[in-house]
Formats: sequence, C-alpha cells, structure tokens
Amino acid sequence: MSLLRNVGTIGGLTLVSRLFGFARDILLARVLGAGGVADAWQLAFQLPNLFRRLFAEGAFASAFVPLFNRHMAEDEHAAKRFAGEILAVLLPILVVFGALMMLAMPWVLWAFANADLRSDAAMFNLAVIMGQIAFPYLIFMSLATLIAAILNSLSRFAAAAAAPILLNICLLAALVWGAFQPASGAAGEAARAATGMGLAIAVSVSGALQLAWLYWFMRRAGFRIPRQRPRLTPRVKEMGVLIVPAVFGAGVYQIARFIDLAFIRSLPDGSLTYMAMADRWNQLPLGIIGIALGTAILPALSRYISRAEDDEATRLQANAIELAMLLTLPCAVALFISGFAFVKAFMEGQAFTAEDARITGNVLQALVVGLPAYVLVKVLTPNFFARKDTRTPVYTAGASLVVTVALNFLLVPIFGVVGLALAGAVGAWANIIMLGVVLARRGFFRLPPRVVGRLVRIALATAVMGACLWGLMQAIAPWLAGTTITKLLAIGAIMAVSLVTYGISTVALGVLDKATIERLMRRQT
Repeated sequence: MSLLRNVGTIGGLTLVSRLFGFARDILLARVLGAGGVADAWQLAFQLPNLFRRLFAEGAFASAFVPLFNRHMAEDEHAAKRFAGEILAVLLPILVVFGALMMLAMPWVLWAFANADLRSDAAMFNLAVIMGQIAFPYLIFMSLATLIAAILNSLSRFAAAAAAPILLNICLLAALVWGAFQPASGAAGEAARAATGMGLAIAVSVSGALQLAWLYWFMRRAGFRIPRQRPRLTPRVKEMGVLIVPAVFGAGVYQIARFIDLAFIRSLPDGSLTYMAMADRWNQLPLGIIGIALGTAILPALSRYISRAEDDEATRLQANAIELAMLLTLPCAVALFISGFAFVKAFMEGQAFTAEDARITGNVLQALVVGLPAYVLVKVLTPNFFARKDTRTPVYTAGASLVVTVALNFLLVPIFGVVGLALAGAVGAWANIIMLGVVLARRGFFRLPPRVVGRLVRIALATAVMGACLWGLMQAIAPWLAGTTITKLLAIGAIMAVSLVTYGISTVALGVLDKATIERLMRRQT
C-alpha cells in the first residue's frame, strides 16, 4: 500500500477513537469537573496510560519491528520463533512489574499528587484504589503491543489502529452511568467517587478486550506465536539492547508528562485536569498524523535500509515530512487561534466552569506551539530505529528534556500550568533541531530542495488561513458567550473557514496538485 493509504487507514481509525475520546472527556468534564475526584482519577489513570504510551507507542515497536522484519526476510518460522522468545521473557517481567507497582501505588501516587490531594485522606485513598484497579491495563496493553507490532509488520494496520476505540467505549459506559447519578450534596460526592471506581474497572476491562481483539486478528492472518520457556537467547539480548535506550528516545513526549506530574504537585487544585483536557485536543492531530505516520513508515524504512535502497528511504522520509507538515501546521494554527472556542463549546457546563474552560484554553495554546515538533519526532526517529540505532534519539531527547526542565523552573512560577505546557513545546523543538542535524551530518537524510520549497508554500497557505481565522474569531466572539446553539454555530463557522481558506490557498500556491497526490499514493514495497 502507499504511504497516503497506510496513513489514511491508521489515521482514520485513530480519528474514530479520538472522537470517542472527546465524547468521553466531555462527559468527564461535566460529571467530575476539575479538582477533587477528577484530579484523583486523572492521577490514577496517568500512570498506566503513560507507561503504555511510553512502551506501546515508542520503545517496543521501535526495537521489535526492524528485528522482526529481518527475521521475516529469512523465513516466517524464524519470525515466529523470535516473537515466541520475546513473549516468553516479556510476560513474567510484566506480571512482576505490575504486582510491584500495585503494591507501591500509595507511595508512587504520593510522589506525584499535589498538596490539595495529599491533604485529603479520603480522596487520596480513592486515587490509590483507582490506580491499583486500573494498573493491570498496562499488562494487557503491553502484550497487545507485541501483537500489534506483528500485524503492522505484516502491513495489517487496521486492527491495531481500531483497538483503542474499545477503551473509549468502556470509559463512556462508566461515565454514562455516572451522568444519571445525583450531582450535588453528599449523594453527589459519593456518586462521583463511584463513577471514578467504575472508570478504573473499565480501563482494565478495555485492556483485556483489546488484547483479545488483536489476538483474533493475528490468528486470522495465519500467524501464531509459539509457546516457549523464558530464556535470554541472543535474539532476546539484542532486543533488550535496543529497547532500553528506545524507552527514552522514542518516548520523550511521555517522559515529559512524567516531569509535568512532578511540577504539577506545586500548582493549585485542578491543574492536572486542565493539562489533561488540553492535551486531549493536542493529542488529536498528534495521534492521527504523527503516530500514524511513524507507524506506517517504520516497516517500509526497515525494508529499504536492509536492502541498501537509500534513494527509496530518502523518498519515503521526505514524503512523510511533507505530508506531516501539510496536515499538522494548519491544525496547530487553528487550535492556537480558536482552541478556546472548542473547549468552551464542548467541555464547559455543569461541574466544568467558565474559568476552568478559560485556563484549559490557555494551556492548549501553549501545547500546540510544539505540535509540529511532536509530530516530526514521530516521523524522524524511525530513520534511526530502522538502522537499529536507538541510542542517538536518547541523547537528543535527554538534551531536550534538560531544556524543558530548565524552562519549567523559569516559567511555572510565573505562568503556572500554562508555563509547564510552553516549556514542553520549546523542548520538543530543540529535540527536532538536534535530530535533523544528526541525520544530515551522518548522511542519512537531508531535505531535498524541492521539499523545502513546498514546506515554505505550506507555511504561507497556513498563514493565510490563520489570518482569516483570526478575523473570524473577532466577529463571532459574542456567540461563544451565548447558548449551546450559538456555540455550535461558532464551531461550524471556524471549521468551514479553516477548511475553505486552507484548501484554496494550497491549490493556489501549488501545494496540492495531481503530481503530489500521485507521489504520495505511490506504492511502498
């Protein structure tokens, strides 16, 4: 399949999942609000979810896919044996790690909880119980990641891209139940606590469902992982050497979230919820574009590089960068200018106040400053991973985290949670600059002049869209203070103006034409 079709398959199904996620967060904001049970839930859910993102979206696939493809080039039996050896070692590690984390949950959450949560014994205990119930999700999803990596290597992207929909369906079921419970007084507080417990249960149930879903598709594809006893074979050791640095290099965004949790401890109640709600909007284009592109190009890059087809590898990398910026730049500018309108229209109401919406909108503006960089990280790091180089992204990620932490100390005391988001955005751009310089110096990749020119035109088209959108926001500002109908009309106007002006600009500037579409549709082999 072509790059555009692969990204379309992964991104389209990710979009469905993200839309379910938006519905989930809208209900979450209205049922739990900000602070209290909402912060306790966010803290409990952050730990297994951050580990899952760090492991599933970063390290494991980055280390496993190139090795798996190498064994597939030999014969399928060798690939099956390799997968079996990895599973035999992975499963006991996950069980032991999960058990230790569940036992240590009170101390782990204490390290990340803010002062308000730590001072409320009942709420903190609720967070601990929710964290213990939800943590098995990590075990299920880590096993699911192994199967997803196999399916992706076999160019069967749809099943893995669709799996997260099950998580959001399970969480929505718990929230719908919570929405019909009492909303005020002691009964309301008890109902919110019960809803939080229901969410924790739903998380672990969804992990088991996703594992079963992917296993069924793997068997349908005719691939079966043989059962083996745990042994540190040469292949397992090679995987271990690659995966340890990949945890850091591929997961810089997630590690930054861990650092955010530490800084949020010093911020007022509700800050964790503001960051989580803003990040939901930021994750929409990041998941649909960045993760989809990274997932789609890694297997193909691995094949090209293993066959010494450097020109094809460069073509694929250049196409991925162009497609990433074609889709990401307008999203970033649109969210920066009008993100507050989306937060206000979809999340404000009931327990989530107008002030909560205002702060969340400000956090979103800071986050999307780094959105193109976060996407480019997903696009550039596969170039290293395909060469079995997981160390270089470690060094660049480490340097970017130093920049982020230094800016946290500078900006958080002044701007609070907004400063936290802005520091991460600047750190992501520092990471991109370093990755690009290393790739160029090693001769692995340089942007062709043709692509540079097209990126300039994409930026110009985005600027035209941004100017039109800024003017529109001045005109429709009163609509955002009105009824639900006027808010939705404002959102419709924002989306229509963004799509029409950007579409016209890209065609007028020659960014989108028949030759470009045919190039992006070219089949990968």
